[in-house]
Amino acid sequence: MTSPSPAFPGSSSPASRDRVVAALRAAGCVFAEDEAELILSTARTPAEAAALVDLRVTGLPLELVLGWAEFRGLRIAVEPGVFVPRRRTEFLVEQALAHAPDAAVVVDLCCGSGAVGAALAAALDGAEVHAADIDPAAVRCARRNLAAAGGRVHAGDLFEALPGALRGRVDLLTANVPYVPTGEVPLLPAEARDHEPRLALDGGADGLDVLRRVAGEAGRWLAPGGCLLTETSERQAPAALDVLTRAGLRARLAVSEERYAHVVTGVRVQVA
Repeated sequence: MTSPSPAFPGSSSPASRDRVVAALRAAGCVFAEDEAELILSTARTPAEAAALVDLRVTGLPLELVLGWAEFRGLRIAVEPGVFVPRRRTEFLVEQALAHAPDAAVVVDLCCGSGAVGAALAAALDGAEVHAADIDPAAVRCARRNLAAAGGRVHAGDLFEALPGALRGRVDLLTANVPYVPTGEVPLLPAEARDHEPRLALDGGADGLDVLRRVAGEAGRWLAPGGCLLTETSERQAPAALDVLTRAGLRARLAVSEERYAHVVTGVRVQVA
């Protein structure tokens, strides 16, 4: 859906705001007023505001238009080709902090933009935070978002990316793995399907391929009592719990009805 570029007499004027809202509404943006405020507050000039509106009306996700996404009160830098963090994933962070409020060593696999790692670094004062992703664009973006907290971001395939010295020391392991079944990827909303990397969405035939790989190795990296947390769908939750249990972890499910979020946690049982 496209719309002519609005004329901006000045990005802060009511007239310019009305034009932006009209352009966004015509393009089918449900929250046109809120999006207009964000675009106008982000743009430095009327010309830049017009350019941002043009990008939005072509269907580019708002977060990629702005160059950032809000996540647990943080502005997380995002860029084209990188998975945009979802607000429902804040529930994963909340569950992680509830399980390991004093975690000293944190690892975020499949980190994407680094939103989860950055949020955990902000909440866990002094924690050693590592993040990893196989996608170069994600690694580049995550390094921007974790730099202020001193987090280290590694490039590579899951645990292969991590320093060997972390083996057996990880208190908190988050892995927001891709979990959309391959056959359902074409059914995703256009903003995800057309603008986010398939690698960050496609979880294999049943959506659990990457989780199986993570769970299968997690016990070697977790400290005794350490936990693995991952997001899943309501339909996949029972199978995801079974994956963690078969990997030797004590598994449980947490649900946020408000955010329609489902998080499975697996704890490495301490051997007496």
